[in-house]
Amino acid sequence: MAKEINFHFKSPKDSPGYLLGQLTMLWQRKLKKVLDPLDLTQTQFVLLAALGWLSKKSDSVTQIDIANQSNADRMMVSKVLRTLEEKGFITRHEHETDTRAKTIRLTNTGETILQKALIEVENADLDFFSSLDENLPSFNSNMANLIDKNKTE
Repeated sequence: MAKEINFHFKSPKDSPGYLLGQLTMLWQRKLKKVLDPLDLTQTQFVLLAALGWLSKKSDSVTQIDIANQSNADRMMVSKVLRTLEEKGFITRHEHETDTRAKTIRLTNTGETILQKALIEVENADLDFFSSLDENLPSFNSNMANLIDKNKTE
């Protein structure tokens, strides 16, 4: 006879972590459908988008800048950037002042792919979250708050 297991929540639908996990899986599945034709994974897209965003403000974007902007593990960022370089989407050059760092830049192909991906992902987001209607700003604010409160260095 199985021992009775005690759950804090009465049902999975009462658990914010369970719901977030389910929502994340559905959202990732939707993004995979729009990114696959562009030969991008979600992680590759996130890092390209971080690079694109940071490049608007600086010509000396480093791997660490991208990791910090995307809240990603530095070793993983290094591996993914290597893949993006092999695909011809980015270049890595010696940094002008920091000999330990590399400057990361989008290639013309990378800019084109990122622009296409941004349109596809933004449209997928709008569609996926459309049922929130006027509650979307509050939803976004709550997510940003949770991110800020739970970030670790």
